[in-house]
Amino acid sequence: MTILDKILAVKREELRAAYGNRTRLMIAAQHSAERRRLLERRSLVDALRRAPGAPVRVLAEIKRASPSAGPIRPGADAVAIAREYAEAGAAAISVLTDRQFFDGDLDFLLPCREAVAVPLLRKDFLIEPVQIGEARYAGADAILLIAAALAPLQLQSMLREARDLEVDALVEVHTLDELDVALSAPVAPRVIGVNHRDLRTFAIDMTLTEQIAKRVPAGTVLVAESGIKTAADVRRLGDAGAHAVLVGETLMRAPSPGAALKELLA
Repeated sequence: MTILDKILAVKREELRAAYGNRTRLMIAAQHSAERRRLLERRSLVDALRRAPGAPVRVLAEIKRASPSAGPIRPGADAVAIAREYAEAGAAAISVLTDRQFFDGDLDFLLPCREAVAVPLLRKDFLIEPVQIGEARYAGADAILLIAAALAPLQLQSMLREARDLEVDALVEVHTLDELDVALSAPVAPRVIGVNHRDLRTFAIDMTLTEQIAKRVPAGTVLVAESGIKTAADVRRLGDAGAHAVLVGETLMRAPSPGAALKELLA
């Protein structure tokens, strides 16, 4: 089994064990006037889209650990990091919510939402529509959908659910074939992410954004992900066609994630 296979197996077991709790969470949230006020929609699409010649946007990630890197910033205060990112100029914030492999938590979302005004992306391995509702009512404005983790019909179902719940979906691809599957969905994705890291082998290819950008339709927001360490990387990916970059590990390893973000934006 690849690490992706292992993660998806754990995710399926989590869903079987907690489905009832998730359903109750969504019903309670739907009937909470205070929660609805807090969850006024923030557009990830608008936050990440850049005009020609404008600076590349940064989707800054709260990432305490990962299977490829191990512990990155154990015990990091998600709210404190979110505030640093927002003050340093992040266009949006990605929040890891997977516990076992990334040391994240769904409960990070709402406190971060209350602390910052930028959109929040729930980054996790989402394989069932119930997880999209869960993300929305836990405080996320957007979700990650990984093409490698979903069959084409699953991806279509997830995109329809996201549209119905008014949640932006960042569809992540690693190959041109995955891009073709994503673009063929009846509900066209408005944000495409190019993950330079192969989730099955962890190998990184920093040329993928340039290769895939040529096939991304005009008007679609393109996000480059993984392996981004310097301002030069950001400029190069912007020149290749990226509207935004998603950066986590580089920022989270820095003494001050906010200061590191400012350097990337310089």
